[in-house]
Amino acid sequence: MAHLRSRRRLALAVPVVLSLTASLGFLPSVASAAPTAGTVARAADGPNLAYVVNTRTDRRTIESVRREITRNGGTIVAGYDRIGVIVAHSANPDFGARMRAVRGVDSAGATRTAPLSAAGTTDEGAAQVLSRAEQARLAASAAAGEEPLEADQWDLRAIGADRAARINPGSRNVTVGVIDTGVDDTHPDIAPNFSASQSANCVSGKADTTYGAWRPVDADHYHGTHVAGEIAAARNGVGVAGVAPGVKVASITVSQPDEKSLFYPESVVCAFVFAADHGIEITNNSYYVDPWLYNCMDDPDQRAIVDAVNRAQLYAQRKGTLNVASAGNSNHDLDADAIVDDSSPDDSTTPQTRTIDPHECFDIPTQLPGVVTVSAVGVKGAKSYYSSYGRGVVDVAGPGGDRYQIPDTPSKNGRILSTMPNNQYGFLQGTSMASPHVAAVAALLKSARPHATPAQLQALLKAQADNPGCPTEPYDGDGDGVVDATCVGGKRVNGFYGFGVVNALRAVK
Repeated sequence: MAHLRSRRRLALAVPVVLSLTASLGFLPSVASAAPTAGTVARAADGPNLAYVVNTRTDRRTIESVRREITRNGGTIVAGYDRIGVIVAHSANPDFGARMRAVRGVDSAGATRTAPLSAAGTTDEGAAQVLSRAEQARLAASAAAGEEPLEADQWDLRAIGADRAARINPGSRNVTVGVIDTGVDDTHPDIAPNFSASQSANCVSGKADTTYGAWRPVDADHYHGTHVAGEIAAARNGVGVAGVAPGVKVASITVSQPDEKSLFYPESVVCAFVFAADHGIEITNNSYYVDPWLYNCMDDPDQRAIVDAVNRAQLYAQRKGTLNVASAGNSNHDLDADAIVDDSSPDDSTTPQTRTIDPHECFDIPTQLPGVVTVSAVGVKGAKSYYSSYGRGVVDVAGPGGDRYQIPDTPSKNGRILSTMPNNQYGFLQGTSMASPHVAAVAALLKSARPHATPAQLQALLKAQADNPGCPTEPYDGDGDGVVDATCVGGKRVNGFYGFGVVNALRAVK
């Protein structure tokens, strides 16, 4: 999942986040935050956990903290010296507390509650894969000039992406980095636009650029491939089309290669830094950072997670990268006074039920400053029944699909059709699907305005969006007769859609 805050977010959340460390919002303007080599730790008697240690960025402090990590039973996995983030492993049960007491350390904490073994994406429900027979049936009814399966892509028409592609499909000089479960770059709809030189595997917290390391571990890790196709599936007479079929797409794998596919903070830190240092103009983040759905600033471990990920994404922004993220599928009002979180931590068998204040406990990376937060809509333009929302939190909306909003398409499927591993295609719904639509429109804007900064791109996304305004009737997303959410705001900006649903056609005009 993912959330953020617009104007009110910056008034409430940013001072809390930025108060972690004076360096957080003023990262050095240097060319690289490349990781440095590790050291060897002493043995200890607790579970082996991963940690982030966040420090001042001067060389003397970093060298001193590195020595203390080793002395306190830690092994350094990667050091991102330019942003002052060190990723370490330790079996010392007191490691976090000891590191927080070290001079020069701003925050430190465990990034998980379960021991390291020898995710939390924002799609809603299982994928529906199209059979070969269904693909053939759809292809037979394709209109002239359309991709074979495009008739089922109501989402392209909803934001004018089909017409935009005839004007400007996007520039090869723009790359969208898919920070996700991996991308199957051998897929015929993705291969023409894939950038291997800007792809990596960041699962360990240190970038692995071995050829193919960015691919999903198996076909069950389909999420990133679906997202990549939504952004940049080529118009090549095969399968589907992306919103920006002329831009490049890269894969930065961050999810654990197991059944849960969790997205740990150290992996996401690595991904943002890698994207920034490899010239990626836009990142898509259709997930929340595990193991906490919301990271509370009064908890030292969760505070350290917010600090580390924020340093990394701010570094990316300073290097010219716009970060786009999904608002989440919990139908939570992210501007509410209180939210019940009964899913955290999600890396162990004992999640705790707790009531949190979303102004003090953050879903990251989406509630971090400068990140574009995206809610989801269905074919009717109404908020998707699952989509989280919130005035001053959601920036814009995009097509994410909704099984209760039925389109007039061959398959009558209200979800989003896109690429799947092993040359397949399938339907998914979620704010995970809305976010890449927005990232792709941002890529079209960047294609037309190559010198636009991340802040300028975000302003353009908002200015060119179509806002339907709050619904005039009580919102009942699933049609069960119960009011599911309340929209606050006006026609210009509101809690359901932010500044509105993005518009690809306006982006290229």
